[in-house]
Amino acid sequence: MSLSSLSNWLVFSLLRLPENRLGEAISFFLYDSIKILILLTVIIYAVTFLRTFLPPERIKAMLTHKNRLVGHVLAAGVGIVTPFCSCSAIPLFLGIIESGVPAGIAFSYLVSAPMVNEVAMVLLLALFGWKAMTLYIGSGVLLAILTGLVLGRMHIEHLIDRGAATQSVAKANPTVRERFARSWRYTRNLVRRIFPYVLLGVAAGAFIHGYAPEDFLARVAGKSNPFAVPIAVLIGVPLYSNAAGTIPIVSSLLEKGLPMGTALAFMMAVTALSVPEMIILRRILKPKLLALYVGILTVGIMLTGYLFNAVL
Repeated sequence: MSLSSLSNWLVFSLLRLPENRLGEAISFFLYDSIKILILLTVIIYAVTFLRTFLPPERIKAMLTHKNRLVGHVLAAGVGIVTPFCSCSAIPLFLGIIESGVPAGIAFSYLVSAPMVNEVAMVLLLALFGWKAMTLYIGSGVLLAILTGLVLGRMHIEHLIDRGAATQSVAKANPTVRERFARSWRYTRNLVRRIFPYVLLGVAAGAFIHGYAPEDFLARVAGKSNPFAVPIAVLIGVPLYSNAAGTIPIVSSLLEKGLPMGTALAFMMAVTALSVPEMIILRRILKPKLLALYVGILTVGIMLTGYLFNAVL
C-alpha cells in the first residue's frame, strides 16, 4: 500500500471523515508528514555519517585557498552538506572565521548552509523533478557566492565579535561503531528538534491545499503582480524553519498557481532571513554588518525570484 493510499484509508475509512476540504487537508497532512519523516531520518543519518570523515579542521584548511573565488565556491559547497538550519550553522560560521578564513568566504558558507541542503534537494526532486532541484541548487549557491564576494570587499572583519562562541572539538579518529552511534544520536536529536517545524509547514501546506481558492493565489501573487516577490519575502521573514519544513508549503502554493520564482523567494526568505536567525546573529555581528548582510541577501533573493518567474 502506498503512503497516499494509507493516508486516505486512515482518514476516510478508519476515521470515517467526509471527503470534503477538511478531510482532504487531513489526508494531505498525514501523507506529507510520514513521507518527510522517513526522508529526513534516512538522508540526515547518511549524510551525517559521511560527514564524520570530514572534521571541521579539514573544512577550515580546505577553505583557506589562495584564490578567493575558489574559496567562496568551496565555502558554498561545504554549506550544502553541513547544518540543516541557520541557527546550527552559526557556530561553525564562527569557527571558520576564528580559523583565519576571510570573513567574506565565511559568509558564503553562512548563506549556503541553511538555504541549500541535501534534504531539500531530495524533496524537491521527489516533488517537482530534477529541473526544479537544479535551479534551486544553482540559485542558492550563486547567491551565497555573490553575498560573500560583496561583503568580502567591504573589509568587515572589525564588525564581527569573534569571541561570541567557541567551536566544540570532536574526538579524533573515532571507530566505525562510534561514527554510526554518533550519527544516529545526531540524527535523532536533529529530527526531534526540527520536525515540529516541519509539521507546522505541513499543516500550513495542508490548509492551503484544502482551503485556498483555486485562483486566489494565482490572482494575488501571479506573474502579473510586480509586487508578488517582495510580498513573498516579507511573509517569509517572520517565520522560522529549515528548507525541508518550507517545501510542503511551497508544494501547496505551486499547486494553487503561485509561480516557481515567487515560491522560491518565499522559501529562501524563511531559511536565510528569519527573525530567529537575525536575533542570534545580532550577538555576533555589529548592527552595520547585520544590516548589510540582510540588505544584500534580500535584494539577491528578490532578484532570484524575478529571474525564475521570467524564465519559467
